[in-house]
Amino acid sequence: MIRKQKRSNALLYLTGDLVATLLAFFIAWLIRFELGIPPLTKGIPDFARYLQVLPIVLAVWPVVFYFHGLYQSRRDRSRVDEALTIMLAVFFATFLISAVQAWYRPTLSADSDTLFTYSRAFIGIFVVADLFLVVAARVLTRYALQRRRLAGHNLQRILVVGAGNLGKEIVSKLQAHRELGFEVAGFLDDDRGKAGRRFLDVPVLGTLRDVESALETHRIDQVYVALPLEAHRKMMRIMEEVSRHCVEVKLVPDVLQYATHHASLEDLDGTPVINLSQVPLQGWSSLAKRAMDIAIASAGLIVLMPFFPIVAWLIWREDRGPLFYKQERMGLDGQSFMILKFRSMRVDAESSTGPVWAIKGDSRRTAWGSFMRQWSIDELPQLWNVLMGEMSIIGPRPERPTFVHEFKHKIPDYMLRHRVKAGITGWAQVHGWRGNTSIKKRIQYDLYYIQNWSFLLDLKILWMTFRSGLWHNAY
Repeated sequence: MIRKQKRSNALLYLTGDLVATLLAFFIAWLIRFELGIPPLTKGIPDFARYLQVLPIVLAVWPVVFYFHGLYQSRRDRSRVDEALTIMLAVFFATFLISAVQAWYRPTLSADSDTLFTYSRAFIGIFVVADLFLVVAARVLTRYALQRRRLAGHNLQRILVVGAGNLGKEIVSKLQAHRELGFEVAGFLDDDRGKAGRRFLDVPVLGTLRDVESALETHRIDQVYVALPLEAHRKMMRIMEEVSRHCVEVKLVPDVLQYATHHASLEDLDGTPVINLSQVPLQGWSSLAKRAMDIAIASAGLIVLMPFFPIVAWLIWREDRGPLFYKQERMGLDGQSFMILKFRSMRVDAESSTGPVWAIKGDSRRTAWGSFMRQWSIDELPQLWNVLMGEMSIIGPRPERPTFVHEFKHKIPDYMLRHRVKAGITGWAQVHGWRGNTSIKKRIQYDLYYIQNWSFLLDLKILWMTFRSGLWHNAY
């Protein structure tokens, strides 16, 4: 049943992609050659020549999309992830078509030696139109599928093994996104005190020994194993029993508990050694990220430089105080640096309180400072910190040494966030975990970023920052 649903959904997405690509092709022809944007210099080419390449496009696009995972059934895939993946797939497919066209270039006619070439402007317009239309088609398809799921159709039933904090967290997140089409049938747990009880309106169906009967009785499609580390043997037995059934199995580790377990195998003179502290952001990846930081920071400073005097004048006009504010923060490898901000609070704001968190309605802020902090304008001078190599555009937010010394004794793995450069924005910030919010949640998101870094993730964070992350809890 699950496979049938997946094939049906994949076919819907495939149909939408092909229709969108076909439409983009004709829109590109209309804009380039019928409307003459940009103006034509060589006249209108033979439309039949362009039609010859259309079947190749319609054949190559689905193949490239398939190998980019765009037809895999992932109900939890975010729209930003999907849009970025589509962008990469379209660019790659266009590159393939262009490479083939460059290798095989037919003459204009049988009695001519002039080679036929496709308009670059046409290809550019086609790529832009295809990106927009494919994303739009997928948004509409996803919306239609979500409406069906909210109406109770095409649901996947979930069994959660473990009714502890981790299991409850999984259930709460599944219930918060009912549009994904997941229905939690129940928990299994060996705690006798939980037998017959309900958590988050989900019943405990029995103990872990009842897993096979629960799979059959409640028509389970997916099993989430959310057991603590000390239940390792039970976990292995559950995995073995579940493997005998045609259900999807997902292991849910505690993020903080397993954050350092991004293992890689190393060799020490013939002896295998497992490195539990491996992170993706090393070597060439680190160099490439630095290049991206320099490019974005330089461009940002050039674009924003004309506005900085206006911001500075508004700060000075209010109380004639300093324009900038420097504060010690802790960055890569625990090294301190001075972070640069536009001053948004009164001079000597912490003279009587010492280092404290900014709170909503903080009386220490100036009137213009409140506006700057609301829209994160005060953070813009940190582009200079990025250019100097003290920070990155994206990474965990740097913390004051006073708070670092406090948190590292209270929160497990807190210092792991200093294995990469601090950032102006980050995975935690775009999800609302900045300022005076839960430190544990912030660390959870920071460690996820460190262990799963990729350029695609950085692009996603940039997009989420401009979309909504600029004003999250900025007090």
